[in-house]
Amino acid sequence: MLHTANFHHAKEVANVAFLGSEATCLLGLFKKLPVERLAAGQSLFFEGDAAKHLFEVVEGSLRIFKIISDGRRVITGFLHAGDIIGVSLKDRYLYSAETVTDTRIRRISRKSFDAEVANSPDLRPEVFARLCDEMAAAQEQMVLLSRKNAEERVCSFLRKELLRVCEERADLVIELPMTRLDIADYLGLTIETVSRTMTKLNNKGIVAPAGRHSIRILKRSALTQLAGNDDGYLDNTVELAAYARRPHH
Repeated sequence: MLHTANFHHAKEVANVAFLGSEATCLLGLFKKLPVERLAAGQSLFFEGDAAKHLFEVVEGSLRIFKIISDGRRVITGFLHAGDIIGVSLKDRYLYSAETVTDTRIRRISRKSFDAEVANSPDLRPEVFARLCDEMAAAQEQMVLLSRKNAEERVCSFLRKELLRVCEERADLVIELPMTRLDIADYLGLTIETVSRTMTKLNNKGIVAPAGRHSIRILKRSALTQLAGNDDGYLDNTVELAAYARRPHH
């Protein structure tokens, strides 16, 4: 298991010593570290493991989840290229992480990460911003699960995934590498409800299939309206501006 392996530890220690001059952003901390490859369905770490490392997603997608007392899986988020895993964690991982697709990651030790951030005033604001992003995502998920109906949940999910697509693309095709079961476990719905809702959106002309793991958004404004986001915070312009400011590969 990767979470127990001491993968290229000596090389990581040597590389971190040279990171200070280049790490003007958090992703810069990972730049010289070796890339690890994980097959689809492979675990990166498990809930309760010692949080000894942070990870950068270089390529691919992961799901983060918890197993609740009755054995059900609750997916709390999906991570993609450019995301960093573990910024808000200290002693233990509070969730499990597993690859959705073949994935490449880099890892840095918590000790090295904390030392670099402590010694760099330029990095601290980005750490704070990422912590705020995590808090906002958690609040959004609570609203989605407690207040929104099935259609609003599915539309909110599609709209969130849409924001990962470059705004200059006119076709508005989004990749959905996760399974319908993953989506259902994320939205607190059954697979049947997710499938019925997607069919309903397709019949309304709001979305259309665009491949095995892709969907085309035909009516973005209608999708936004059906997502139930009627406050100014989730206005498209604000979302895209915030997205553009985030570092990406």
